[in-house]
Amino acid sequence: MGAVASRPNVAPSIIIVASLQFSQFIVAEAAISFLGFGVQPPTPAWGSMLSESRDFLYVAWWLAAFPGAALALTAPGINLVGDWLRDILDPKFRV
Repeated sequence: MGAVASRPNVAPSIIIVASLQFSQFIVAEAAISFLGFGVQPPTPAWGSMLSESRDFLYVAWWLAAFPGAALALTAPGINLVGDWLRDILDPKFRV
């Protein structure tokens, strides 16, 4: 009766919540770095790269485009991987 010891019913929910929290952490770190309160300049951060490239948008647009695209693709990508892991590990979704 109840959950099996090897695979409790809470594991799929934990995977989803963990992937959402991890992607929120990445976006929050980028926002803090963009405002200037993140890691110091020798350490690269997507937010600080976006902040430093604001002055060069008309001359060198790629300085903002690539870190912004990396940030915009990483957060949903982590969520998709978490959803994929939940689908694989949850026996209710197997056919």
